[in-house]
Amino acid sequence: MKKQILISETSKETRIAILEDGDLVEFFVEKPERNRMLGNIYKGKVENVIDAIQAAFVDIGYHHNAFLPFSEMDDPASVSAMIESIVRDDEEETTRTRRKKPLSKSVSGLKTGQDILVQIIKEPFAQKGPRVTTDLSIPGRFLVLVPGEDSIGISKKITRRDEKKRLRNIVRNLKPKGFGFIIRTVAEGQDDKTIKSDLDDLLNKWKNLEENVKNNPAPVCVYRDMEITSMVIRDLLTPDIDQILVDSKSLYRKLHAYIKSVSPQFVKKISYHSYRNPLFNEFNVEKEFEKSLNKKVWLKSGGFIVIEHTEAMTTIDVNSGKFIGKKDHEKNSLKINLQASKEIARQLRLRDIGGLIVIDYIDMDEDENRKKVFLELKRALYQDRAKVALSPISSFGLLEMTRQRTRVNLLYSVSEECPLCHGSGRISSKESVVTKIEGWFRRFKMKSRSKRLEIHLHPDMIDYIHNSTNNLMRKIQWSNFLRIKMIEDPAIPVDDFKVFLAKNGEDITDQY
Repeated sequence: MKKQILISETSKETRIAILEDGDLVEFFVEKPERNRMLGNIYKGKVENVIDAIQAAFVDIGYHHNAFLPFSEMDDPASVSAMIESIVRDDEEETTRTRRKKPLSKSVSGLKTGQDILVQIIKEPFAQKGPRVTTDLSIPGRFLVLVPGEDSIGISKKITRRDEKKRLRNIVRNLKPKGFGFIIRTVAEGQDDKTIKSDLDDLLNKWKNLEENVKNNPAPVCVYRDMEITSMVIRDLLTPDIDQILVDSKSLYRKLHAYIKSVSPQFVKKISYHSYRNPLFNEFNVEKEFEKSLNKKVWLKSGGFIVIEHTEAMTTIDVNSGKFIGKKDHEKNSLKINLQASKEIARQLRLRDIGGLIVIDYIDMDEDENRKKVFLELKRALYQDRAKVALSPISSFGLLEMTRQRTRVNLLYSVSEECPLCHGSGRISSKESVVTKIEGWFRRFKMKSRSKRLEIHLHPDMIDYIHNSTNNLMRKIQWSNFLRIKMIEDPAIPVDDFKVFLAKNGEDITDQY
């Protein structure tokens, strides 16, 4: 499989595309005015502790408080001791036991006004603040530093026993007490000097974090993770990446220097795209990206899937569409469902859809076929770096799954809420607008003695009123004893209107 990373920079944003055999599978967007928060560590202040929902809210200086579930807390004593040990600046080492089960409300240990160190594990979305944990970690190129631990973990993707033993021994001989480390997959085959360099860099970052904790009152960011371009290179640049293309000279120099310092053997993989044809057009990324914003995604067979986002979940509907196939309905359904499973897995990665997902497959009668579709989706999701959990297809043809959500969904990263429909995707019909207008004039007649008015409407709405068979505006005027002049105004939304007094031009729309 050929893997490529394409990075395109403009004045307003940086876009990163991950391609596998020419297919777009992941897409990242970074905007200068929207700072990425994932991975940042904050010295926060506990605003309130709500035992009823087993969670606390922490002020980190963001306009929404961060959400800290008790299940994301370490032992209560160590939560307080972490900041206290840093501030005291003594020789004591803080040890802690990681706790994965929710703490009971009687031992949450948090108090309102208490300072606390937390790390962002989920970006804020809509009216929800970021989700945080007290399980701190700082990722490097080859290692992940875990303060307050003494253990050494290692990636499951490193399978050779002798290599695991070698890497563990290197880290064990280098690490100071009171710090744990996780050995990342890309550390496989690296020598002592390279591992030591990464370990020392992580310890320096922790030292800077400690200085920020000592010298700054809460709330404050004490550690900021890399911007998304460097993060993608740090986390995704593995031996199976064939090529990295960058269309910005300054960004190319920056990434070239970073790769040369951490993984010099990969320097030859990065190159500058200097051709006239834009980078994303050259690899057909722009067209694929535009498709990723559509609700409907076509399959090769002629079937299609429809992706709908709601507040509670994402629903995906599988349809046969133009597919005719053979006379056997069961075989036709199986073929489309298998194709849909592969495409759904790709779309989940590409759009970065997280949370609860419900897939409505085409009905199949045989349990064996439902199992085939389930296993096909499971296989297709193997390449996904996010954690996923699936349940078998039910007798109703529904499959429920969850996918880890860390970043904001791609759709919300590159689009804004429609000011007309406010996210519903629909606006009032012309008939409904006329009903609103009639109601407005009836209310006006009850409360005012003015007779001459002007109503500003979108040109399409005026055409509809003129072409109506029952003389709508004349009917409104006679029934309310008013003189109303219609004025075309393209700036008025098609499902809205504004009314002004004819004598002085006063806008009285919101008064009645």
